[in-house]
Amino acid sequence: MLRLITSIGMLIVFNAHSQQKTYCNPINIDYGYTPFDRFASQGKHRATADPVIVNFQEKLFLFSTNQEGYWYSDNMLDWTFVSRKFLVDDTYKHDLNAPAAWAMKDTLYVYGSTWKSDFPIWKSTNPTIDDWEIAVDTLKVGAWDPAFHYDEDTDDLYLYWGSSNVWPLLGTKINTKTMQSEGFVKPILQLNPEDHGWERFGEYNDNVFLQPFLEGAWVTKHNGLYYMQYGAPGTEFSGYADGVYVSKNPLEGYEYQAHNPFSYKPGGFARGAGHGATFHDNFDNYWHVSTIAISTKNNFERRLGIWPAGFDQDDVMYCNTAYGDYPTYLPEYAQDKDFTKDMFTGWMLLNYQKPVLSSSTLGAYHSNFVVDEDIKTYWSAKTGDKGEWFQTDLGEVSTVNAIQINYADQDAEFLGKTLGKFHQYKIYGSNDGKKWTVIVDKSKNKTDVPHDYIELANPVKARYLKLENWHMPTGKFALSGFRVFGKGTGEKPKAVERFVALRATPKKYGERRSVWFKWQQNEMADGYVIYWGKSPDKLYGSIMVYGKNEYYFTGADRVDPYYFQIEAFNNNGISERTEIIKAE
Repeated sequence: MLRLITSIGMLIVFNAHSQQKTYCNPINIDYGYTPFDRFASQGKHRATADPVIVNFQEKLFLFSTNQEGYWYSDNMLDWTFVSRKFLVDDTYKHDLNAPAAWAMKDTLYVYGSTWKSDFPIWKSTNPTIDDWEIAVDTLKVGAWDPAFHYDEDTDDLYLYWGSSNVWPLLGTKINTKTMQSEGFVKPILQLNPEDHGWERFGEYNDNVFLQPFLEGAWVTKHNGLYYMQYGAPGTEFSGYADGVYVSKNPLEGYEYQAHNPFSYKPGGFARGAGHGATFHDNFDNYWHVSTIAISTKNNFERRLGIWPAGFDQDDVMYCNTAYGDYPTYLPEYAQDKDFTKDMFTGWMLLNYQKPVLSSSTLGAYHSNFVVDEDIKTYWSAKTGDKGEWFQTDLGEVSTVNAIQINYADQDAEFLGKTLGKFHQYKIYGSNDGKKWTVIVDKSKNKTDVPHDYIELANPVKARYLKLENWHMPTGKFALSGFRVFGKGTGEKPKAVERFVALRATPKKYGERRSVWFKWQQNEMADGYVIYWGKSPDKLYGSIMVYGKNEYYFTGADRVDPYYFQIEAFNNNGISERTEIIKAE
């Protein structure tokens, strides 16, 4: 559906899924393409990152990098895009980069990254349409990766910023009348990779030639405490995460929370959970939106994810990313759930590494990449023509509850934000691979759905599923994941045996920021989830591992002991967890 609103911009409304109770990461919004030629040398592609979601007037407003507009939603599933360039001229191609957004009384404010004092602060009391005015034409401080925090209790406004592998995050108080700094700039925090393993640079925190990057400031106030969130060590890595420091003062005295990183997702299909923001839904629950890494065509090829979050009874900030790229309950249907563990529906992935067929294959972009649970790899057909298809075999007739289609960019034609583009397709189901029935018909769809997620109103029984292309917005028909969720008919795995965690002891030489896990391979398992934390009752961290019976965890803090637990899963369900083990 496309509506042109005369004189106030263009709105795109898509994904009318009012019956759905769940969503699935990466979130399904019409991501723009990178606006930079130099970033597209290996192929033009969609990209955004550095998200912030603000609850304003009981709607969620989502801003992120290089989108020439923003989205809003009533339910965290159906997102409406509002086309808007916030630049006062065409000095930059990127428009808003790592934007700041915050609500102050009856007004929503937006500010973009700049090294100079040349970017205005915008404001609106009616942001569901393009109805903005300049609050102040120049913020003299200038700030890259800015974040504003308005303290409703004190009627004070603070600005935090920084993106560097040298300098700390900085903060200052902003006068709410002049919207300028009151003059005192204070250092807030700096990385300490010598003690915090997860802050080390590199895909596996093992890179020694470059210092890690500190960025993505965001403050949440809870029970009188200020929680300063920050991203590290680099946006292109699966281990990109958010940590948190806590203080009673908004500008000083911040101390490292023992349970860090609090937002962390190094495994699974959608990996990375750094540089984000924590927000309230309309049911008084917290969520955390953050950046997912792809980094295939360029280091800055990224998507967005939303994870359940909150504060426990001891005011420890947590984020639940376990099964975080599987179907998860939406806010409206999460009221009786425990956000620390019960947000996953229990619908399992049915086609991991199962047999596949396709209409054609372009070069080395093989069809098995669609079912390898790696967003970085993809299959491409030889064309983007109607009639190209991909087929997956679930191995047995299974109950199908939901399907996620993750398109990849092969020979895309666009740079920057595009409007009015759309995908069209049909999904067929079969028990024998010969007689087919239409399960999903989006052959007349007119919306851009790069990570389309369909929760079936009525689950279906099928062994084979076929996705048939009808229209691509650009490029070849290409998929990084055609993910089928539900339940098989067999047994779930038995509990994992011989789970051990090998770590250097405190009084002997060794690398204590890393832990090597080993366990007996479970013949019934597709994969495993390792839970970890610094207290046996706070195993908030999680790592998803497919196919292997070992994992090298490089995200530990050097000094503290850790507790670990593991479970196995397959298409039929999840095993019992093992007993908790301790690694001094």
